[in-house]
Amino acid sequence: MSTRKHTALPKARTLVEALPWLTRHHGKTVVIKFGGNAMVDEELKAAFAQDVVFLRHAGLRPVVVHGGGPQISAQLDRLGLESEFKAGLRVTTPEAMDVVRMVLAGQVQRELVGLLNRHGPLAVGLTGEDAHLMTATQHFAEIDGERVDIGRVGEITDIDPSAVRALLDDGRIPVISSIARSADDGHVYNVNADTAAAALAAALGAETLMVLTDVEGLYADWPNSDDVISQLTASELERLLPELASGMVPKMEGCLHAVRNGVTTARVIDGRVQHAILLEIFTDEGIGTMVVPDPEGES
Repeated sequence: MSTRKHTALPKARTLVEALPWLTRHHGKTVVIKFGGNAMVDEELKAAFAQDVVFLRHAGLRPVVVHGGGPQISAQLDRLGLESEFKAGLRVTTPEAMDVVRMVLAGQVQRELVGLLNRHGPLAVGLTGEDAHLMTATQHFAEIDGERVDIGRVGEITDIDPSAVRALLDDGRIPVISSIARSADDGHVYNVNADTAAAALAAALGAETLMVLTDVEGLYADWPNSDDVISQLTASELERLLPELASGMVPKMEGCLHAVRNGVTTARVIDGRVQHAILLEIFTDEGIGTMVVPDPEGES
């Protein structure tokens, strides 16, 4: 008798390929920074939500940290407030901070929670203000060697992840807006979402930090080549930092901070690719760039 050909066999092979990765990551915390094109494209947003829910049902503990630059700029334009940037950071007046808070916690976060909760009662929204999750102090930009006041832009000084841990232990998916209150002056500050995700990953002792970007990863010799560095150590990344484009600096500094503070791997992946998270975590090839700690005795 001839064996019948089953058209679904490739699906089974794909699932088997995922098995060692499922085993390795089971029960581990994964912090995902959500931003870029994935945040404004409807199909990519839906695929992102599916990926995060898949991680949760596969036994991982996903945490989402998001910014909202495009949405903030659009709302400021609607209100006739100017968007100004210095040293790559948004100048945030008290009036602009009200808009930032409203857009992040009232628009972007709620939409993302809604997308995740289409798949079950899983996602819970928080901001860095809630339960003193993130505490910040005012961040000053440095331009031509001078300290410049850019308003309500914050630098994280402390993380209390107990509320996030409680949600994870309850099987929930925390969705966190990157704003924080100062213990000094009581002001609320706009915090870079890449930086916030890295700090939270370290505080949670996460297995992995994943940063979604609008590029394929860290390029080896941009713009001369589009070859992506698949893996590098913390020290190798530190040597590259001064040469990076300004938009990649906070992402890669976040990756460096994470792996130097207990996170096993930090990955920068292309958020323009549907299901990029699953491709990175559950396939042999992976996509994007992975940063790992230095080997023992090196730094």
